[in-house]
Amino acid sequence: MPTKIEKDALSGRETTGHDWDGIRELNTPLPKWWLYVLYATVVWAIALVILYPAIPLWWTHTAGMLGYTTRAALDIEIKDAQARQAPLLDKIAQLSPAEIRKDPNLLPVALVHGRTVFASNCTPCHGTAGSGRPGYPNLADDVWLWGGTLDAIQQTITHGVRSGDPQTRDSQMPNFGADKILTEEQIGQVADYVWALWRGTKPAADSPAAALFSDNCAMCHGAAGEGNRDVGAPPLAAATHLYGSDRATIIRQITKPRHGVMPAWGARLDTATIKSLTLYVHSLGGGE
Repeated sequence: MPTKIEKDALSGRETTGHDWDGIRELNTPLPKWWLYVLYATVVWAIALVILYPAIPLWWTHTAGMLGYTTRAALDIEIKDAQARQAPLLDKIAQLSPAEIRKDPNLLPVALVHGRTVFASNCTPCHGTAGSGRPGYPNLADDVWLWGGTLDAIQQTITHGVRSGDPQTRDSQMPNFGADKILTEEQIGQVADYVWALWRGTKPAADSPAAALFSDNCAMCHGAAGEGNRDVGAPPLAAATHLYGSDRATIIRQITKPRHGVMPAWGARLDTATIKSLTLYVHSLGGGE
């Protein structure tokens, strides 16, 4: 049975014929301006689908008539940014880190560039802001294996540590336990001695532990455990230990030491970037 369409007595508009408990629905059309906007957006959407990448297919997608890609757009933006930065980076490449640090115009540029590079390349090992983690040095404190001056930092970044680079930083601690240089008991005595150094105390100078330390460790780590940057031997009397300062970790390191590797960034980064990274690491708080 067809729906009966009537006119509403109050508004004079036709009804849709729907009635709910005496409430009738008016047949009020949408405003024309609203419809025109809707039609325009539909046309605009179709145009975008035709011009730009839009429809995913099984193995690819529609490329669009304009051939636009976000990757190509990003490449253009990067090249534009590099072109704007080139004069400043060229100047950074020509000066030493010490000279850059004295230039109030260049230093902020170098630090920002260095921070960006650090976040991309160094944070995975050294942590955010160089805070370090077990096995990876804290770059924000004042304990340095090879020195914390600008020149020392630049050397380490450029050539790495045990990286295979001809000028790499390199050091080797003997396997005192694995190679049977010391007995298990002697390793325990040396560990106790090192642990005492870390706590700020040490056994008597005529004790067996002191003699073992003097004969096997002092030549690299120093008589008082102060370390030796010439050979990359860490200070054992410092509050910071690379792999941990508990007795078990010290015994494990004496028995069969771990030797970390840092890449030689000189083969991967340009001169300006190396110097910017040097300045940023130096600025973290532990630079000398």
